[in-house]
Amino acid sequence: MASTEKKTLYTADATAVGGRSGHVRSATGIIDLEMSVPEGLGGKKNATNPEELFAAGYSSCFQQALLVIAQRAGDKLDPSTEVKCSVSLFQEGEAYGLSAILDVDLKAFDEQKSIDMVRQAHTICPYSVGTRGNMEVELRVNGKAISLKAEDNAGVASQK
Repeated sequence: MASTEKKTLYTADATAVGGRSGHVRSATGIIDLEMSVPEGLGGKKNATNPEELFAAGYSSCFQQALLVIAQRAGDKLDPSTEVKCSVSLFQEGEAYGLSAILDVDLKAFDEQKSIDMVRQAHTICPYSVGTRGNMEVELRVNGKAISLKAEDNAGVASQK
């Protein structure tokens, strides 16, 4: 089996000052946002939070993985395909953690093909790879949870 060399394709840089009640700015300046504890936890309006930014990144990245899977199979995604990502912040004892739900609507494919594509995307999406074994991730197709093999989420807590 041929070995593969890890090749960095891109590095993003951002700086935070003041934690959850501060400011975050990317090196490019495209992201330049006030941060806050989520409004529902006493934070201020018109500010974002790390969970919201994570959800935006994960949903975008997962949709790109779906595009790759479709292209490899000679398929094309409907332009109105949606990936909704919900990221939850929870407390367990003294520690805090995250969990995510990815709900995918591929529009143009039947349920089984959609499920297969979502499972495949979960194996290649950088966010899914990076979180595997570190946080609970639930996959859904049109609001319906799909089963995963144990290794697809290896190491995540079996209880919520």
